[in-house]
Amino acid sequence: MDERKVARLITDAVVRRPVLWRLLRGRMRDIFERVAPTWETRLGPGHLAALELALAAVERPAHVLDVGTGTGVAALALAARYPDADVTGLDLSPAMLAEAERKRAPGVHDRLRFQVGDAAALPFPDGSFDLVVLMNAIPFFDELVRVAAPGGTIALSFSRGAETPIYVPESRLRDAFHRRGFSDFAAFAAPPATAFRARRR
Repeated sequence: MDERKVARLITDAVVRRPVLWRLLRGRMRDIFERVAPTWETRLGPGHLAALELALAAVERPAHVLDVGTGTGVAALALAARYPDADVTGLDLSPAMLAEAERKRAPGVHDRLRFQVGDAAALPFPDGSFDLVVLMNAIPFFDELVRVAAPGGTIALSFSRGAETPIYVPESRLRDAFHRRGFSDFAAFAAPPATAFRARRR
């Protein structure tokens, strides 16, 4: 089966029943290990545009987490956007992170780091991040909420909108975050990319 279809099936299954991740995690990691060298050719033009719109009202976070950072596209953009912030990019795939390390920009070594980790069990204390970002990544809502600081922001982006293999509709995002104490929801579009932002009450 086509890798994009597999990624969509895994995403849909895990968002509905997160416990399935234990069974499907290896398959998803293997997909990204294989596509790491060519990953950025799949993103399409303007893949960051919707995320940039979602971040326009986010002022000077001190600690930023990019979940499912892949080759570090969003993490590098976040480090450039917030020059005083410490940025962590986390991904399940070592091959993706090897690509990210190769692109690390001069001058950000001391405040940008990449590490292997599972989004379903984030290796960070509660309330660690003022801003949590996901671009084309499965949201494990309980973990995202756990590591977001009081008053913190979570922003999710899908570089090809509903055509993105790893995609979650706005209605599901809104409901999941509302039930976990988030509000001030906003949706953004810069076709084909879309984004969604929520703030912790």
